[in-house]
Amino acid sequence: MPGCLLHGIAATCEAVDVRREANGEQLGAFLKARRAQVSPSMAGLPGSAAPRRVPGLRREEVARLAAISTDYYTRLEQGRVQVSGAVLDVLAQVLRLDGDQREYLLTLAGKNAPPTAGNARQDVQPQMRHLLADLTLSAGFVIGHNTDLLAWNAMAAALVMDFGRVPEEERNYVRLVFTEPAIRVLYRDWEVMARLAVCHLRMDSRRNPDDPRLTALVEELSAMDPQFRRWWTSHDVATRAGGTRLLRHPVVGDLALERSTFQCAEDLGQQLVVWTAEPGSPASDALRYLASTIGSAAPMRA
Repeated sequence: MPGCLLHGIAATCEAVDVRREANGEQLGAFLKARRAQVSPSMAGLPGSAAPRRVPGLRREEVARLAAISTDYYTRLEQGRVQVSGAVLDVLAQVLRLDGDQREYLLTLAGKNAPPTAGNARQDVQPQMRHLLADLTLSAGFVIGHNTDLLAWNAMAAALVMDFGRVPEEERNYVRLVFTEPAIRVLYRDWEVMARLAVCHLRMDSRRNPDDPRLTALVEELSAMDPQFRRWWTSHDVATRAGGTRLLRHPVVGDLALERSTFQCAEDLGQQLVVWTAEPGSPASDALRYLASTIGSAAPMRA
């Protein structure tokens, strides 16, 4: 076998080992964070007058409820053992995981194949640009890996901020939520939305947990903002879904908009996020007025 081929196989195996190690560490941290959120009474365990040194469940309690050995569960939290899907299903029940948390757990354990992700910013798919161009009365964004902001339309710039003035390497939605004063003021429930954005970032991180760009972003925001640091270490996760966004815009005032998310079939790592208003509502009238002040709604990206 040629030497270059052997070298390529060795490099691939080394990359897989590094990724498995990173996922094992993330899996252990996630399990530890989740058991801290489950009290003995929630798990159906009898109460005790003895003081507890850890919040939530102890390792041995999780192991007993899951019918596995404490040593096995300890090694699982330490990222030193492979785990079966059956054990993960039981742990998901013991730790009371919701659907998003269970998906995150299975992905970290290698039971789900996450959408592929590299370490570089993505190029926006053409069809996503076309959809943005057709949105004249709604704000639209294309979100990529690790919540990178890849493209937006004129309504999004008018409603949120001029994203074009932000250097491309810093154009990340979670970063903007924490660093841009205009966005802090825009969200009437900023703390709720900021925490949800961190949950989205944590969920996205399952694709490539050792991504150096992700690591740099987390380190920057952790050093800058104690709320981000606390929410990130809580290991809470969520997928992007619909919901209401409560805004306070400097021109059109208070708005209640509906958020919808559409995944790109050609690149599962890209999602189109659209903020719309119910027809005939005050918010709809406000968006129409805002659209009349900006003219073109062509998609924008520096």
